[in-house]
Amino acid sequence: MLELNNITTGYGKLRVLEDVSIKVDTAEIVSVVGANGAGKTTIMRAISGIIPLWRGSKVLHGKDLTKLSPASVTREGIIQIPEGRLIIKELSVEDNLLLGAFCHYFKLSKSELKRDLNNIYDLFPQLKSRVNQKAGTLSGGEQQMLAIGRGLMGRPKLLMLDEPSLGLAPLVVNTMFEVIEKLHEEGLPILLVEQNVKAAMEISNRGYILETGSVVMEGESAVLLTDEKVVKAYLGA
Repeated sequence: MLELNNITTGYGKLRVLEDVSIKVDTAEIVSVVGANGAGKTTIMRAISGIIPLWRGSKVLHGKDLTKLSPASVTREGIIQIPEGRLIIKELSVEDNLLLGAFCHYFKLSKSELKRDLNNIYDLFPQLKSRVNQKAGTLSGGEQQMLAIGRGLMGRPKLLMLDEPSLGLAPLVVNTMFEVIEKLHEEGLPILLVEQNVKAAMEISNRGYILETGSVVMEGESAVLLTDEKVVKAYLGA
């Protein structure tokens, strides 16, 4: 489905990723984990087209996306939920959700938009009772729900989640990962970037370990969780 082939990129003259290859198959959760500064968010930005590739390519369903703009990548069906959520706090919950549908807005009927909104409210009942509330007044967990809901309004073919557990209470984190699992069960491919290695690997099919801009390990998540090096470096054992 999605293939990153030997990509190298960075910011200005600073090289952040070096020869990174990652693959996400249909109906699969793939986790990219690593310490702060490893380059995890840069992978997301490179896929989204926010930063250009210096070398390598990115392909979705056989189509080369390497030179596409961020808007074009979004129209191809790759939707990113950014670290920090980046909701528009001055707008209502529902207006934030409708912004997520911008790439399809003029193609969908009012009934189709309403159906998509109702699907989000079914997934996140807390948002349904706050449709007219300003997004900035929501709790951190509710804002993360809103960010995910906004992304789903774009009808993604691939959903990318950047640190969805960041700054959230453990109970809320559990809820977020339950939602991710549910989306996966419904057939949505997911690329998950996460510092919480154990939680990410427990819900993913495969994983990649990133260190200083390079993939140092990859494989089935269940195998990586029992690897001695992974346990020692990331699981505190």
